[in-house]
Amino acid sequence: AAGGTLEDRPTWTNGTCFLPFPFPDTSHEQQAHIRDIAERLDAHRKARQAQHRDLSLTGMYNVLQKLRSGDLTAKDKIIHDQGLCSILKQLHDELDAAVFDAYGWPTNLSDEDLLQKLVDLNAERADEERRGVVRWLRPEFQDPARKGKAQEQVLDLGSAVETASDDPIVLKKLPWPTKHGERFAALDAVLGQYKTPVAADDVAARFEGAQAAHVETLLRAVASVGGAVEIDGRWLARS
Repeated sequence: AAGGTLEDRPTWTNGTCFLPFPFPDTSHEQQAHIRDIAERLDAHRKARQAQHRDLSLTGMYNVLQKLRSGDLTAKDKIIHDQGLCSILKQLHDELDAAVFDAYGWPTNLSDEDLLQKLVDLNAERADEERRGVVRWLRPEFQDPARKGKAQEQVLDLGSAVETASDDPIVLKKLPWPTKHGERFAALDAVLGQYKTPVAADDVAARFEGAQAAHVETLLRAVASVGGAVEIDGRWLARS
């Protein structure tokens, strides 16, 4: 319901499906276990395709789906044997079980129950973030406190500061980066200069050519990964 379609196929949308997705808060041991299974899964698929050049991932996964329902045609059995799809199924079952364990959920949930749990967990995480608790998925990339020099390379605010006596700091007009990733870093850097929540219009006004609506969309994306928080329609960087 939150995604889109490509021709007759459903697609996920980054802003509404991926960025707010509540990933499990895993231990290092759980991460290592999931990583090991995923690497074995990847190696298995690559090895089977290396031996059978006409074997596609689509064909393997169509057979995997039929294998679960027990309805294989003669053509399916050829793909099954080439792809060793029973081993593929075993690896996916192991991976599913490891991820369920990481969430602390039973493995026999229906699709409806699983979706409800994910929606409920999303709401819990949003409430946590409003209270200042952020469960970073990739802290080395997402945590503002760890960005340091990498952020300075994208936007040098030192030369843009006119005064330091007011709150917020007054900045000269800055160029609006052309690259999407650099825009996130630029917004993060500017937002960090404010001690009180600021409107998206005011943030956009710091850049030459930035549109307020686009800036607000980007700020929502920053907030979804814990870099900012929305307070009554205004934005504040997380400390």
